[in-house]
Amino acid sequence: MAPCIAFIGGGNMCEAILSGLLKTGHPVSHLRVSEPSAERRAFLQEKYGVDAVEDNAAAITGQGSGDVHVSRGVVTDVVVLAVKPQVVGVVVRGVAEALCAVRPLVVSIVAGVAIGDLARWAGGAAPIVRLMPNTPALVGEGAAGMFADETVSAEQRAQTEYVVGSIAKEYVWVDNEAGIDTVTALSGSGPAYFFLVIEAMEKAGVELGLDAAAAKRLAAQTALGAAHMVLTSEDDVATLRRKVTSPNGTTHAAIEKMIEQGVPAGVEAGVKAAKARCLSLADEFGKL
Repeated sequence: MAPCIAFIGGGNMCEAILSGLLKTGHPVSHLRVSEPSAERRAFLQEKYGVDAVEDNAAAITGQGSGDVHVSRGVVTDVVVLAVKPQVVGVVVRGVAEALCAVRPLVVSIVAGVAIGDLARWAGGAAPIVRLMPNTPALVGEGAAGMFADETVSAEQRAQTEYVVGSIAKEYVWVDNEAGIDTVTALSGSGPAYFFLVIEAMEKAGVELGLDAAAAKRLAAQTALGAAHMVLTSEDDVATLRRKVTSPNGTTHAAIEKMIEQGVPAGVEAGVKAAKARCLSLADEFGKL
């Protein structure tokens, strides 16, 4: 039986997961969303047919609200916490009683907020998984990492994978919570790194005579093709790079110049800076 999933927060990542679940055949009767914006609620209801309510607790308990009927008689198995870090403390405290009544699995996709803080705000009312997806989930090409606290059962891990599998082509469990901060820095923030590279390649192509549309398509497809080779080849990434870098050839000239300009070191430093910021966010928002 498909789990009943309630989303707290109806933003882009919620929509990506909703869409992915429905495409895999998840029953709409087993999906609920709470969202403060009336316009956004109306959009989600019209496009996906889901119950969308203003009351966070109503989405969890399924006991109805003043504006929209919430499917009754379906126990919530999973609550996906998809709100901004700045408000997560207030939101979780506000639904602690509902969590205590239902005892669902809580899957948090809130960046930089530790399980210990979530559990404290929730009054220890639920097992918690931290999940870090990324924005390519919006087109069904996501990558994600997950960490579960010791109260999460094997069945609840499977429920998490069920949710994640609807949006991510690659996902991994990490052994400690610090690993989720690394996932955030690597794949959570990672799409922007590749956008930066594609943007630079496109700009160079235009400066060298291509029209912008052609340069964009060629750069993007090159990135997609390279990624597919990495995921399907038995060779490691360094070997793949060496295989397409003939001595004194065009690729060799490009790679040497990029190394000279500090590209690899800059990328590594960027990922590390993203993790450091993630840790500082945990300190900041954990005090809420």
